[in-house]
Amino acid sequence: MVLLALPLIIPACSSCSYVDTDGPDPAYDDPHKPLLISNSHQMESNAMMQKPKENQMQVKGRLETLGEEHSAKKLIRCVDFWLYYTAYFCGATVGLIYNNNLGQIAQSLHQQSQLTMLLVVYSSCSFFGRLLSTLPDLLHRVACCCIGPHANGLFLMWNQQDGSTLVAGTTLIGLSSGFIFAAAVSVTSELFGPNSVGVNHNILITNIPLGSLLYGQIAAMVYDANGQKMTVVDNRTGIVDTMIVCIGVKCYSTTFVVWACITFLGLASSIVLFIRTKPAYAHS
Repeated sequence: MVLLALPLIIPACSSCSYVDTDGPDPAYDDPHKPLLISNSHQMESNAMMQKPKENQMQVKGRLETLGEEHSAKKLIRCVDFWLYYTAYFCGATVGLIYNNNLGQIAQSLHQQSQLTMLLVVYSSCSFFGRLLSTLPDLLHRVACCCIGPHANGLFLMWNQQDGSTLVAGTTLIGLSSGFIFAAAVSVTSELFGPNSVGVNHNILITNIPLGSLLYGQIAAMVYDANGQKMTVVDNRTGIVDTMIVCIGVKCYSTTFVVWACITFLGLASSIVLFIRTKPAYAHS
């Protein structure tokens, strides 16, 4: 019972040390302070108020300062948010769908024995990619290009699909995906405000189910178009089922090309976002 009551100590101490702030402020209770402001002071104050408006007109359509709070309504009207959304949609989400299809990819390339190793490689590289995202000062200039390894890995596997190439491509995709997943929350907070980061980030990750539907459908269409129908009998239930099985390079070669082109779109979007937000980072 004593341990359960310990959290009550904090508000109790705060209430005891509370200072009444309803009284008059000595800084504003100056009997010698003039009641009327001179014209020169008024002109200076007007000039100071006009400067932010001029700066706002110059940077209309882009982020003026870092950490400015964005409500959900303001967020969806921001061009920089949609650039950020596109970069995530065409980058990390592609890596997530690749991981979900990794078992079928290995099966089509006769690499079932390496499936466990491929999953370990992806998970390990994703972890190290998350560690790399904790070094923003060292990687500030190249952070916008973190989607680049995605496209390189996909083109590598499209050009030559064997065991070693599959491991190399999985390594690049894992590093890139881990970097984006870990950095996304802090980037959302920096660009669109820390107080509303929960709502804004949830709006951002709506691209994951959309990307899962789109990219998964692309992979399924290519796989089914190159596969053959096979009759499979379940040994436990005896149920006979017909399924499409695809074996060979043709099963995912087109999918890798399409995914790589999509990641190039995400890379271009992230570079444009980097250029647009560079003045805001320079003044922070």
